[in-house]
Amino acid sequence: MNTPILAIDIGSTKICAIIGEIKDGSVDISGHGIVKSQGIKKGTITNIQLASKAIKTSVDDAKRVAGLNISLANISMSGAYTKSVNATGVVNIPSGEISITEINRVMQTALYNANIPNEFEILHVLPYKFKIDEQDFIDDPNGMNANRMEVDVHIIMTAKSNLGNLKKAVNAAGIEINKVVLSGYASSIAVVSESDRARGVAVIDLGGETSNLIMHVGNSIQYNDFLSVGSNHITNDLSIALHTPLDSAETLKITEGTLLESESKEIELPIIGDENNINVVSLDIAQNIIYSRMEETINILANSLAKSELADQLGSGIVLTGGMTKVPGTRELAQALIPNIPVRLGQPENILNVMDDLNSPEFSTAIGLLYYASGKHTEYELDGDKSMLHSKDYKPKSSLQDIANYDTMKPKVSVSTPSFNDEGENDLFKDLSKEPKKDQSNPLQNFVQWASKIF
Repeated sequence: MNTPILAIDIGSTKICAIIGEIKDGSVDISGHGIVKSQGIKKGTITNIQLASKAIKTSVDDAKRVAGLNISLANISMSGAYTKSVNATGVVNIPSGEISITEINRVMQTALYNANIPNEFEILHVLPYKFKIDEQDFIDDPNGMNANRMEVDVHIIMTAKSNLGNLKKAVNAAGIEINKVVLSGYASSIAVVSESDRARGVAVIDLGGETSNLIMHVGNSIQYNDFLSVGSNHITNDLSIALHTPLDSAETLKITEGTLLESESKEIELPIIGDENNINVVSLDIAQNIIYSRMEETINILANSLAKSELADQLGSGIVLTGGMTKVPGTRELAQALIPNIPVRLGQPENILNVMDDLNSPEFSTAIGLLYYASGKHTEYELDGDKSMLHSKDYKPKSSLQDIANYDTMKPKVSVSTPSFNDEGENDLFKDLSKEPKKDQSNPLQNFVQWASKIF
């Protein structure tokens, strides 16, 4: 029987709570709640009380629709205030055969060797390269014979204060946190396949106020980056340049915004602070504003791709997802600015009981959280609690042996059950009452006797 999962995508523009199950590789959604974000700016908590209220509202809506009361959730965390570092670990294999225990040990060793600042906390430890003895580029060392194993890991960490404030906001909403997952990591799970990851793929999540870059090469993530720019910046640019309120600028972006060629026409917009007049502007001006901001955003991400030095290993190219990709022409512009790598749009697939377009790119993170909770994470991983996550059906032999030998290991202690006589008296205490009383002679006399023995 599948267990319902609660996933909460805590974004800067919206908070999305989804309750669902993974059935035969598909997402079966039973309830969801979507509310406008409050107390969150550029991926960080700025007001715990407001953020908690918005989180609670979205979760309550999801519970009401699903008819389920779930209080344990997987939550997303923005890439803001995150850092990453690579580290290496080496261990000997005394038994000569690698098991989950040894894989866990070598990853823990790599984490121990890493330089983690005191003010940061671990989110994910992801191994991307195993080596056993003299054999390199091992995909999965589990079950192999070896005397020595080495691993390279990619460690994603975040500021303790940032993570602490996020947890406070969620807990204040009456929600217990199961796992905290980097939002870009969750999005990548939802929009790329196993073959994409094996060949190398970059996932760019273009959100409301932030954008995330994840590069998955080989076994795991090898590079991640964060950009505090999103579709809300387009809205702000339109509002400032056209002297129109933010809600009118947002409507203009959604209904008329495009990066493709379109017919020229004039549009009427309200003027900030002037309710009696309207402003007539050419749609070309609005389109140029949108194009400029999108071009700037994609160029910055293209530079980050080049900085990673992994661009030549992206056999499956670049996948764009997130709400900002809903602007027509986003893929075409990205392909023009990054000409040597194939670019495509990605959105969650295999979703049952789709409601309110939950298979749209803007919900990639929330759907990815559901997949993550079902075990569709990297093959091996240390989470924020430094606990080992894996998909292997494994039970430590030592633990099983301890359980099997428990009866022979524990001391044999006989415990008698108290009995009562016909008068209702407890026989145990009755017997105790018959014991001879201890010597309660004068303390001074006892001291004199003790002293006489010494002297």
